[in-house]
Amino acid sequence: MTKRSVFLSLLLWLVSLSYAQTVYDVTAAGAVGDGKTDDALAIQRAIDRCSAEGGGRVLFPRNHTFLTGPIELKSNVELHLEATATLKANPDESIYQLSAFGENRGEGMLWLYANGAENLSITGKGTIHGNGIAFMGAELEDSYELKPLADQTFDPRPHVLTLTAVKNLTIRDVTIKEGAYWTVHLIGCDEAVIDGINLLNNLKIRNGDGIDIDHSKNVRIANCHITSGDDCICLKNRREFEQYGSCHDITVTNCVMSSRSCAIKIGSENMDSIYNVVFDNCIITGSNRGLGIQNRDEGTVTDITFSNIQLDCRLWSDVWWGKAEPIYVTSYPRANGNHKDANWRFPKGQIEGKCGEVSRIRFNNITATSENCCFIGGDVPGKVKDIYFNNVRVNLVSHLSPLTTHHLIDKRPCKGEGFITVSAKELENAKVPIVTENADYTLE
Repeated sequence: MTKRSVFLSLLLWLVSLSYAQTVYDVTAAGAVGDGKTDDALAIQRAIDRCSAEGGGRVLFPRNHTFLTGPIELKSNVELHLEATATLKANPDESIYQLSAFGENRGEGMLWLYANGAENLSITGKGTIHGNGIAFMGAELEDSYELKPLADQTFDPRPHVLTLTAVKNLTIRDVTIKEGAYWTVHLIGCDEAVIDGINLLNNLKIRNGDGIDIDHSKNVRIANCHITSGDDCICLKNRREFEQYGSCHDITVTNCVMSSRSCAIKIGSENMDSIYNVVFDNCIITGSNRGLGIQNRDEGTVTDITFSNIQLDCRLWSDVWWGKAEPIYVTSYPRANGNHKDANWRFPKGQIEGKCGEVSRIRFNNITATSENCCFIGGDVPGKVKDIYFNNVRVNLVSHLSPLTTHHLIDKRPCKGEGFITVSAKELENAKVPIVTENADYTLE
């Protein structure tokens, strides 16, 4: 070997050392990984040390199941799960006491969470398991019952991953499954990438949202497979987090989704503005609703593009909102109610809500097979406008025999009647079967 080649080899070795990542194995911190022992304290020790020492990789080694209660993720930490490593939620409801919605304790608790962290990553070919069925009631035909709550203002079900005000976030390659409530919730996050994950929730678990983008910006979701009892991907602005401002500059590409509710949804919670959003090159199968804008608060939804999407919708039970509408664009005031989180549905001191404008929405190259028509509606003329359809094809089918004679459109949650009845005969010759209420659209 020449002196030059020796020098280059040494230089490459020194460069590799400079980029080497410090590894914090959770088993070295005391985690057992037998699927029975709660390893929360040991895992937290590893995360705390990693962050305090400037960052690195917190490793969950293969062939272990790490049962754990709530864990706080911190800055400059990469949570890495090797293949055959599983991080699993402890089924003991009593250990979940930190609310996923701040002062609103009626909609679930924190399991894996971060607040104000920077440079946070979750990677690897392992599995994050929410143990969802352990928190459910009896199994029904197409859903699980929710367990009765002793206190309607406190729901112990853990959300899988709740990330608040995180800057520079990456979630890549992992499998996340069986959430008991919302699964990946980004609140006030900036610069987030979710790429190549399998998010496989049980289709019978209610409130089992896949990815919720809440008051967040500069988010890219790509190459994911998502199954979810509730919405697969949902953009919103919850009132509990109004300090984080609008939700905008979001792209979703190359994803395959299936949902018992709405596969891609904007709303219903939206007290701010949602804008500059693109959904492209996606496949949706077996969903109760396909592409939905469900504005039910005073916020606005503008400049949204859905393109190159193949979707298949079908009717499920009334447990799930939606009536197999392939495309659904609406703005209606939210209904008054006594739901467990009713105090958070309207601005403080108000008992009735308002709904904001929905406009400049484009649907390009959409092919749908569905048991129902598209619906565009608002509470008053001009509230929903500038809706454009370009190369949209909807094939109306029925899984019933004979073909249904009428269609129901689901407007819930809204004031007044929650459904509209439409004669199937009215739609049989339409190029794109669309029903409207106080709204206009353009076929291009």
